[in-house]
Amino acid sequence: MTPTLILTNARIRTMDPARARAEAIALAGDRIAALGSRAEIEALATSGTEVIDCRGATLLPGFVESHLHLGLGGSELTHLQLTHVEGAEALARAFRAFAAEHPDRPILMAQSGHYAMLDHALSRHDLDAIIADRPIAITSHDHHTVWANTAALKQAGILNGADTPHGHEVVMGADGLATGELREFEAFAPVIAIGGEARMNLGIATGGEPSPWPSDAEMAIDRAKFHQGLQYCARHGITTMVNMDGNRFTLDALRGLQREGKLLARVKVPFHFKPHMDLSELDRADAMTRDFNDDWLSSGFVKMFMDGVVDSRTAYMLNDYPGHPGHRSEPLFPPARFNEIATEIDRRRLQIAVHAIGDGAVRTTIDGYAAARNANGPRDSRHRIEHIELIDPADIARLGELGIVASLQPPHPPGAMDFGLEPTIHTIGLERLKDAYLWRTLVEAGAPLAFASDWPVTDISLMRGIQAAMTRKPFDAPGCRDERVGLGRTLHAYTAGGAWAAHWDHVTGTLRPGMAADVVVLSGDIEATAPEAIAGLSIALTVAGGRITHRG
Repeated sequence: MTPTLILTNARIRTMDPARARAEAIALAGDRIAALGSRAEIEALATSGTEVIDCRGATLLPGFVESHLHLGLGGSELTHLQLTHVEGAEALARAFRAFAAEHPDRPILMAQSGHYAMLDHALSRHDLDAIIADRPIAITSHDHHTVWANTAALKQAGILNGADTPHGHEVVMGADGLATGELREFEAFAPVIAIGGEARMNLGIATGGEPSPWPSDAEMAIDRAKFHQGLQYCARHGITTMVNMDGNRFTLDALRGLQREGKLLARVKVPFHFKPHMDLSELDRADAMTRDFNDDWLSSGFVKMFMDGVVDSRTAYMLNDYPGHPGHRSEPLFPPARFNEIATEIDRRRLQIAVHAIGDGAVRTTIDGYAAARNANGPRDSRHRIEHIELIDPADIARLGELGIVASLQPPHPPGAMDFGLEPTIHTIGLERLKDAYLWRTLVEAGAPLAFASDWPVTDISLMRGIQAAMTRKPFDAPGCRDERVGLGRTLHAYTAGGAWAAHWDHVTGTLRPGMAADVVVLSGDIEATAPEAIAGLSIALTVAGGRITHRG
């Protein structure tokens, strides 16, 4: 094959154990043609070959973002960002400045608020004191809670409460009105809808499809939001992604971008199965798998939520939350029901990915995967658990035994990135921290590992994620150990490990002749960079399918 692009004078980590290192790589169209020394690869150049001198930079397989929310992230890029905004005065300044910049927006949405940003529980009254005559709302950093002011609650029709499915709640006050705290997606969906982003929220909120189906003009607007997210991801070296919310609408929007030549990454989209659904709804998952099945756009898996999150105490625990006797939350799918659903999904030879944060949710998910295996027999399913923030020691070995993928997010542990230890640490309980965020422990027990950002829950920058993975400190509590897995394992989890977890290992994730021409070039030598400075390495070049999608 005649090379169309050669990247030379690089420190290449191939993630291929048979040939771990190289100095140069030749790409022919959308495939890798050759790897080797500078002399070997540069000799392949012709007059039509673009040759880029990487000047000693690090070259890796393109990053595999194993868990993100592309449509939500693309939409939220234009919202008010509250990372590092602390206290009532700073919050008021940020909102009022944003309101002045956007006088015509139907709602002023903010992102990355956190549960301890004020010295008390945030309510509609706090937001009313900032802006009372326009709808405003804040999405928590974990995206499982929204706080809205009175104007937003009125316009959404939920000031007097709302009937919501189990696990979703419009929190009510003693005065008989909503407090402004909205827990989980179907509780705050009416607020999101004020801003015209209801369609982008459906894949995670209900698993349903837009009704009526969007017009061509409306679909064009939505495609632009997805494209904005794809461009943002390309700037961070992402060439492959697993979208963790989805429906046919999402796939159709991305197929439109694919036809326009604007699909900048390989994207896998799930069918989102919700507790109210009948097993017959899985026919929709089969249809999505059948109709979207190429190297760039595919389905083939089912996403589910087993619980919520720790900070709002909606994560399902095996034991009571500290200071809250009798409260453990409940699984969104009762164990017997989940066993039935997992068995049917597995029978259809679809992959399963389950959001499970509390140790009760993790155990219920493992039990369901074991039930499916017992009913259908073992196969290369690569079923996944997303997050695993707390796990009972008795369940650790079961992940490796069943081949369950540990899909984890380095920025999530308290203290690892932008948010401090509160309130998560004490919501879990100091005595249970030894069982929290056990990356190294799970790997040593044989669990396959995939890392991701969970964008827009946390920053999409995988450089920041790698830094978080490398600099995380053990919690200061009895029995806690160093849970870091090292630079090599971290890079593998962001590339080849993520590709394997998504059944993409035959296409991407490693650098070998004949495989997809997906690479990322970092601005410097990652191995010679101090862990505290890794986030300072920029993405110099992103190549997806042999096409440069970002040049820094």
